[in-house]
Amino acid sequence: MINTVAIQGVKGSFHDIVSKEFFENSVGVIECMTFDRVVNALINKECDAAIMALENSIAGSIIPNYALIDDYELHIVGEHYLDIQHNLMALPNQSIEDIKEVYSHPMALLQCKDFFKNYPHIKLVEDKDTAEVAERIQKQGLKQVGAIASVLAAEIFELDILAHSIQTIKHNETRFAIVKRTNSEVSESEINKASVKFEADHKRGSLATILNVMSDCNLNLTKIQSLPIIKTPWKYAFFVDVTFEAYADFEKAKSLIEIMSPSFKLLGTYKNAKS
Repeated sequence: MINTVAIQGVKGSFHDIVSKEFFENSVGVIECMTFDRVVNALINKECDAAIMALENSIAGSIIPNYALIDDYELHIVGEHYLDIQHNLMALPNQSIEDIKEVYSHPMALLQCKDFFKNYPHIKLVEDKDTAEVAERIQKQGLKQVGAIASVLAAEIFELDILAHSIQTIKHNETRFAIVKRTNSEVSESEINKASVKFEADHKRGSLATILNVMSDCNLNLTKIQSLPIIKTPWKYAFFVDVTFEAYADFEKAKSLIEIMSPSFKLLGTYKNAKS
């Protein structure tokens, strides 16, 4: 049973919102400013699970998090898609024209950069976390400083929202992984998605051969992310998500791919949040 989770950020962050939406029962939250700290909390058994953002529909994959899951041999046991609505907020009784600097997580700034083209007087500054900036503005009484964060963060830290939904593309989703030290305890009858990693040689047809095996075994490829293998130039590792109707189909594909790619690694099996 999961009683405590580690999140990147503080209360009011998007990771915090996922902790409230994904788990049926209320869970304790360990606030971490970096994903490295999130992973450390998990492997040191300070928590039962961790929540890690993996990709965003605007900004793309968060590649370092794939590497963390792989390097520490963690297991994805669930996923959650969150509608990300970014809001510009500041201390009460200020207008956008009063704001000189806006601090937020780099991903949030990237997703909102078009909005700020209309406000060239505002300096954008990368920071550790969306909600933590909101908390700092409240605690330090920072005027002329704005944060980009969730509506929940504005409510918790008593800030005024100066502009709602300022992200470039209004339909903006982030996929979060629920990660544990051991693999999923979900029964095979409920599992219909898997995350795997394998390596392919830098030669014609090596990747295609593996992908054809997946297709022949009735797996649906939903995500593929390449990552160069630093110590071996021109060789790549591939992080792949697949969905399937029968767990036996996945097991068949897995056994065949393991022969072609001895480095094959199962990163997790779980229930598809989009099914």
